Parts: sequence; structure tokens; C-alpha cells
Amino acid sequence: MPADSNAAPSATIQHATVSPPDTALHWLEDTPAAATGVTWGVPWARGTLAAGTPIALRTAGGSPEPVQTWVTATWPDGSVKWTAHAAAPAAPTDAYALEAGTEPSRPARAVSVTETGEDVLVDTGAIRIRVPRTGAHLIAEIETDGRVVASAGRLVSLLAAGPDDDSPQPRTPFSSRVRMVTVEQSGPLRAVLRIDGVHGSDGTDGTDGGAREWLPFTVRLYAYAGSPTVRLMHSFVWDGDADRDFLAGLGVRFEVPLREQPHDRHVRLAGSAGGFLTEAVRGITGLRRDPGSEVRAAQVAGRPTPPTADWAPAVAQRLHWVPTWNDWTLHQGSPDGYTVRKRTADGVGWVGIGGGTRAGGYAYLGDTSGGLELGLRDFWKGAPTQIDVRGATTDVGELTVWLWSPESRAMDLRFFHDGLGQDGYADQLDALEITYEDYEPGFGDANGIARTHELSLTAVAGTPSSAVLATRAAALATPPLLVTDPDRLHAAGVFGDWDPVDRSTPARAAIEDRNDFLLAFYLDQVEQRRWYGFWDYGDVMHTYDADRHTWRYDVGGYAWDNSELSPDLWFWLSFLRSGRADLFRLAEAMTRHTGEVDVYHAGAFAGLGTRHNVRHWGCSAKQLRISNPAYRRFYYYLTADERVGDLLDELASSERALLGVDATRKVRSDVYSPDPAALSVGLGTDWGALAATWLTRWERHADTTARDKLLGTMADIGALANGFLTGEARLDLSTGRFDTSRERLAVSHLSAVFGLVEVCSELIDLADVPGFERAWLQYCRLYLADAATQEAELGQTLTGISLIQAHSRLTAYAAHRTDDAELAAFAWRRFFVDSGDMVNRNALQRVPDWSRSRIDGPEVAEPVDEAPFVSTNDASQFGLAAIQNLALIGNHLEGTNPA
Repeated sequence: MPADSNAAPSATIQHATVSPPDTALHWLEDTPAAATGVTWGVPWARGTLAAGTPIALRTAGGSPEPVQTWVTATWPDGSVKWTAHAAAPAAPTDAYALEAGTEPSRPARAVSVTETGEDVLVDTGAIRIRVPRTGAHLIAEIETDGRVVASAGRLVSLLAAGPDDDSPQPRTPFSSRVRMVTVEQSGPLRAVLRIDGVHGSDGTDGTDGGAREWLPFTVRLYAYAGSPTVRLMHSFVWDGDADRDFLAGLGVRFEVPLREQPHDRHVRLAGSAGGFLTEAVRGITGLRRDPGSEVRAAQVAGRPTPPTADWAPAVAQRLHWVPTWNDWTLHQGSPDGYTVRKRTADGVGWVGIGGGTRAGGYAYLGDTSGGLELGLRDFWKGAPTQIDVRGATTDVGELTVWLWSPESRAMDLRFFHDGLGQDGYADQLDALEITYEDYEPGFGDANGIARTHELSLTAVAGTPSSAVLATRAAALATPPLLVTDPDRLHAAGVFGDWDPVDRSTPARAAIEDRNDFLLAFYLDQVEQRRWYGFWDYGDVMHTYDADRHTWRYDVGGYAWDNSELSPDLWFWLSFLRSGRADLFRLAEAMTRHTGEVDVYHAGAFAGLGTRHNVRHWGCSAKQLRISNPAYRRFYYYLTADERVGDLLDELASSERALLGVDATRKVRSDVYSPDPAALSVGLGTDWGALAATWLTRWERHADTTARDKLLGTMADIGALANGFLTGEARLDLSTGRFDTSRERLAVSHLSAVFGLVEVCSELIDLADVPGFERAWLQYCRLYLADAATQEAELGQTLTGISLIQAHSRLTAYAAHRTDDAELAAFAWRRFFVDSGDMVNRNALQRVPDWSRSRIDGPEVAEPVDEAPFVSTNDASQFGLAAIQNLALIGNHLEGTNPA
């Protein structure tokens, strides 16, 4: 039973009494070239910012800039922990500052949201958007300069009758069916609408019981004051049957009214180097007869051409002989190549235009009186993708951006082998010994995984120049973001034990060099190994195969990493301490991927993630350690991204997912069946993930249920006879408390390497639960202790000890908290000296300089760099141990003798 049947212990209470200094801000990358809407987050030290304190924004030159502010997290004392801010500067400057305690200026014209029974109307001052509450359309109309330039915005999809093994299969069209529209923000600078629905087969109204509906989606629409651009965040959950459902196309489509003559209608398609294919529906350049230089120049620029009466008669009288082009298709079949073609009408042949490498994924369809720009972020990285223009010769054209290209093979999510006869646990465990794959029939199912894509649309009153289009395409590819520097982030005391990069001594610089080597290696491997694709982009591989000079993409559990041993934490902490944009973008892509594809959002495994595998969802180990919100919190707080907020909220009661799947079912020696009154919870990977879940809900939503579960189980761990060394406790779901009567000793080398170290550090600083701190310090002291010390304190030695370098940061934590110089020196020795499972094994003795080798020629398909001594497990844990050891016991580094 719980140690105390009373309420959970309370957190330390403090009050905001200190006025925080101004917070300097700068752009993550280059200063935007044009007006932009931007949303970002800033942390505040505990007790420094009281709820309700106004915050203003000014430029570095002191000019006020309107800003919209809201709170995304609070400290236990009620003071503000994280704020989010939105601005829409008409002329972005290089730097800004937030001023707490100063009233913000108001925009000259705010974005407005008007709700009616049928629609939600958004007006930015530059465009007006009408969003129906139900029906087939996400957006009914977009209007600018008093004219509708786009309408009937909807999702479209194609379902193939079978896999395209030998030939393409028949396809059934589906389109969006909106079920609900929610206004999440209504200005003054930022408006957010959430649109929820499903895909329904065309020709139905979505209510016919015989019509199929699937692929539930959420689309968020972001609009900023004064901006003609709307950001769309599209997320869907795969709820199909992989054996019979083959998605053959998934896209976003708009209709575009076309009012002008064909020679004043224009198509623009982004190429691979920031430029655009410039096409007119009826081209008047390159003809045998010249209409006149003014006419030609106007068409190329997208301006209205002079009246045909002013053209050279030899052209004006023969325009009916010049073909008009109706359709264009840009197909990005792989990350390395796209092709473009066009045709004049259905039933005639296509004309190839050529192609290139990596298209920008941005297009325009319209005429000289207005049109629509539509783009997809990470277009080539998520290949196969496609852009279609249809009906350009008619009164209403169509512009479609395909997230999954219908010209590629239909999406096939079936498992990659037939089970190989692994019918029982004995066979599955034996197979694990050879391919490291934890297979089990029925568990390698994609049903319930998700994917998010980011798009932008811009409504314009005339055909934009290529330079303007290039600017907006670049803003979609790398969305502008304001950030503060590492020192300011560190001063807020968020995200555990880390310090800004410090190269002030040779020993520190050597460790930083090693970490930078590994970070650069992974940044380059993403490109060299083409870790791209619809379901793959954002992940990295687990282990290298030096014999084949490739990562083990086809060997069971050695393939996609799926957050194994926390590369997510490594990349995010490396960004926090350096401020490097390349690390932010790598961590951002990983957050998008691992939070969506590697985690189940519906179905039997909802709330759990999947261990590493050839297929991201292939392993039968469905565990909380992968759905762990500790990997997603960074991105949410730094960007206030609502979709990642959804992912965090999904896990509110993720402990209940353990009722359906016992992660250790194949290796248990005891008799156990999941019981809501005595649910087995590992005190490492399970509780660490739950603690991060409850902490996040508490600080985001002031959720007292989450708070009580967090503080209560912390007290219970402290009350266990062996604390964290108990290994596993039984949770009563009705009370949210552990049974503290269990006495056992069990240690797993994995317990602390999935975010437990980081969350325990945060919790000990956050809440006063003495027994918990004692239990954690005991674990930190004893895991790497010598046998005599373990036996003296526990009555026996601990078995299963490994990942020595990774666990050196636990010893470092204990040394820091107890101010024990001898223990600190021991921690550094454990970090440096080879113990057989570390990325720098024998590095100090034999390989003083890490290096890569260039592999080319007949041994590899494409030239690559390799570092065979690097695996993602060891690299991630080296990085985390280096970062945390430097923060905790860096002052003991210089006197350490690694030998």
C-alpha cells in the first residue's frame, strides 16, 4: 500500500518577487527578407515573473513592436515558467527584446475572427478566409483586394485496390469531411483554427452508413495580422489495414478562379536552386513572329500584357493558332530527382519540360488579377511528392500539392517478412539473439501511427515576381523563428543539468570537440545515407555495418533508431547549449518524426511507442520509453507548436496503456497479468516516461491529478526499501500510488538512459520530496560502485551493470549533490576509461583523434563517410554524459587523470 494514505506531498512554494531583466532575441537563421508572422517561446526563472505580468516587444533600436503573449507553463509556486509570443513585423529587424512589466503596443490592424453558425471568418487585413464548420471543404473561400482568388480547399486521397506489385491497381477517390472547427486563438496578432475530420469516399455526404470513412485528420490554420500567408499544419492518423489498404495519393487541393485571357494566366513551379519555372497558359515568347518587346516582357514578369490591338498584327491575328496549356505536373519521385511535364488537354500527349534534383515544393496558379501560392515544407525530403496544375484553360483551375504522389507506387505498410516461423516466445527470443529483432505476430502493425506536414498558402492580387515567390518559398522551407541565447535559457533553470558550451580549458575543449565530431557526423549522415521519405525523415539509424559500409537498414532491431537511448535529448541539449541552427533543425525533424510515426495515437497500442526496427512500427516491444514526452517538451516550449501540444496531451493517462501490453512478458520469471489495482511499472523507463508526462501536464495545465500522481509516486519510490533499486513497483490506477511493501533488488542498464536522469534532476529541484532524493542519490552512487560498497550497503552486489560511460553522469550527479571531490574524480574516470561499451573505447590510449574515412569506388553505390566505431546508442549517451558531467563536475575535470 502507499506509504502515506494522505494527499501527495506538496511542492516547494515560492513567490515572484524579482523583476526579470529584458530578454534579448535574435533570429535562429538569417533575418527574414520580408514581412513574416512568427511564434516563439521563452523560459523564466522560478519566482521571477508573476502571472498576469504584461510583456512588451521592441526592436534592438528601441521601437515598439506589437506582440501577443500567452503562458505555456508555470512553476509550482504559480510563477510563470514559459511564455509564448507571436509577432508579425512588417519590416523584420535583426534583433528584438522582451520587456516584462511593460504594456505591449497594439497592432495598427489586428487579425479578427468572426464565428457564425455555419462558418468561421478570419480577416488578417490582407486576406479574408471563410472556413465552413462542416462539409467537404477546409476553406471555402480566400479573398484578397475584394476578389476571391481561391476556393474549395480540401484534402484529397486515393485508395488503391491492392499493392502495385506488378501493375497499378484501380484507385478510389476520397476527400475531406469536416466534423468540427475550433477557434484556439483569435488575435490580436495570431489566429489559430483547428479543423478536425475524416476522409470519405467521393460522392457521399459523409453520413451514409455504407460509405467508408478513414484517415482521421487535424488541420490547423495559422493567420497573422497583416499577412497574406496562411500556415497549414496537417496531421493524420493511419487507421487502415495494411493487408488491404494501400494509400495511393494524399494531397491538399484548391480551386483557383481564372478570369483573364490565356496569355495573362500564369503557372510558377519552384526548382531546386531557389528559382522558378515561369510559364504562361498561352505563351507568346519564342514565336516565329514577335508581338513586341513590351508584350513579351510583361508576360514573363507576370504583368498584364497590353491590349492585343497594340500587339504586332502578325501575332494578334494568329493567337488562335498558339496552343493553350491546361495541365502541369511536377513529380518528385525521390529525394534526388524531379521531372516536369505539361499538356494542352485530356486525351493528348504530355510534353516533357525537363527536371532537376530537389524541387522547392512551391507553386503558383493564377492570372494577372490574382491567384494562389501553395507550398509544402520538406517537399523533397518527404518524397514521393508531387504538384499538379489542372484546368488552367478553364474558368476554374485546380492546384494540388500531393504529400504522397499518386504517380508513385501505392503506400505499402505490410510487414517486411512473414514471421519466419516465430510462433512462440522461445523462437522470438532466439531470433532476437541473431537479428536483434523482437518480432511477434500482430504487433508489427502501423494502425494508429501518424504523420504531420506543414504547408503554406498565400493569396495575392496579381502574379508575383519570381523574387517574391523565392522569398516566400524560402520562408516555408526554413520558417523564421526568434530565439534567445544559451546563457538566457540556462539562467531560467529549465531542462535539467547543462551549461552553455565552454572551451576555456584544454580538457573541456577536447570533450567539446568529441561531441561536435559526433554531431557533425550525424548531420552529414542524414544527407549521405538519404535518411528521407514520407515515414522515415527525422529518424536516424541504430548501428553500423562496417563490412558493407552501410548502416544496418535491413537487420532487425539494428535499423531505424526510434529514440533508442535518447538521441532526441542529445540533439536538443546540444542546441540549448550552443544555439546552433543546424542542430535545432535536426532536433525539430526528429521531434516531428518520433512523436508521430514511432508512437501510436489510436488503436490497441495507443499511448505507447515502438522499439527500433526495420519498420518504425515493427517491433513487438511497445513501450512508454519511446512515447516519452521528455523528447517532445523542448520543441513545444521553444515554439508553442500546438500539434506537439496535442501529442503531449494524448499521454495524460498513458499508464493505462500498460494494461494492454506487458513490455517484459517474454522474459518474466514471475506470474503476472496486468491488473489495474497492481499494475507493473518499471521504475526506470516506464516511470521516467510517466513522470515526464505528469510533470508536463502539471506545468502546462495546472492539472492537480497529474501533480498528485507525480508527487505521490515520488514519495512512494522514496518509501520503497530499496528505492529505485527495486526495479519495478505495482501501481494502483484508482489511487495513482505505488505499493511500497515490495522488497527486491533489480537493476537494468536501460533504466536511466531514456530520460530518467534528466527528469529526476528537474523533479528534485522542483519539489521537496526528501525520500525521493535519497532514493535517487542511492541509485546514482551505487550503480557504478565497486562490489564491496554495493554489498556493504545492499547485502549483495548488483548484476547487469553496463553502459559505464553513460552512467558516469549518475555518479557525477551524486558527486555534485554531495560535494564529493573523490566521487567526482571517479565519475570522470568512468567517463574516460574504456569499459567495452562506449563510443571512445581505448580512445585515449590508441586513437587520440577521432576521424572519418571516405569510402568510394566499386565497394559502395555512392561515396560516403564512415566512422565504424560510432553507433547511435553510444554516441547519444556519450553526448549526454559529456554535457551533464561538464555541467555537474566540470570544476573537477582538470585534476582528473583518466589513466
